[in-house]
Amino acid sequence: MFAQAMIVAGKDLAIERRTGEIVITGGFFGALLAILASIAFYAGPAGSHLLAPGAIWIATAFAAVLALGRTWQREREEGALDALLAGPVSRAAVFFGKAIGVALFLIVIELIVVPIVALLLHLDLVMYGGPIALLLLMATIGLAASGTLFGAMTVRTRARELILAAVLFPLITPTLVVGVAATRELLDGAHLADIVDYFKLLGLFDVLFVAGGAAIFGSVID
Repeated sequence: MFAQAMIVAGKDLAIERRTGEIVITGGFFGALLAILASIAFYAGPAGSHLLAPGAIWIATAFAAVLALGRTWQREREEGALDALLAGPVSRAAVFFGKAIGVALFLIVIELIVVPIVALLLHLDLVMYGGPIALLLLMATIGLAASGTLFGAMTVRTRARELILAAVLFPLITPTLVVGVAATRELLDGAHLADIVDYFKLLGLFDVLFVAGGAAIFGSVID
C-alpha cells in the first residue's frame, strides 16, 4: 500500500512540477494574507508577537483550502478520478497518496508564509523557527488528511470550493486553535516542555484524521 501511495503522490508532484499552479497560487495567496494581516493590525515591535500566531495560521488555513480544491479539480478533469479508481490501487493508497501530495504542497506554502510574517513582525526565526516548524508539521498532517477526505466528498459537486470550505473549516478549527495557542505561548517565552499538551492534542487530531480518513475513504469515494 505504501508503494501504491507513493505512486499516487508522485503523479501529483509530477503534475505540479510541470504546472506549479498549486504552489504558486497558494504561495501568493498565503503571502498576501500574511502581509495584509501583518500590516493591518501592526501595533509596533512590542506587540508584534501577539499578531504573528494569527497571521501564520490564518494564511496557512486559507491557502490549504485553495490547494485542496485545485488538487481534486485535477482528478475531475477528463475522467482522471475514474481512471485512478479503476487501476490496481487500493482506496487507502489513493487516500494516503493524495494526502502526502497535499501535505508537501502545504509545507512549501508555509515556507513562504512564515518568513514573510517573521520579516514584517520582527520574529526571530533562529530562536522560534524550530518549534514553530514542528507545530506546523504536526498540524499539516491533520489538515492534509481531513482535507483529502472532504475534498473527495465534494469533487463531483458544482460549488465544490464553497462546500469544501464550509465543511472543512469547522472540522479543522480545533487544530487551528491549538496551533495558534501553542505559537502564542512560544512567543511569550514558553519552552517546548511547557507546551507538550498542545503537541499531544495535535497528535490526537492527526491520528483521528489519518486513521478515520483511511477507514472511510473507500466508501466516500465510491
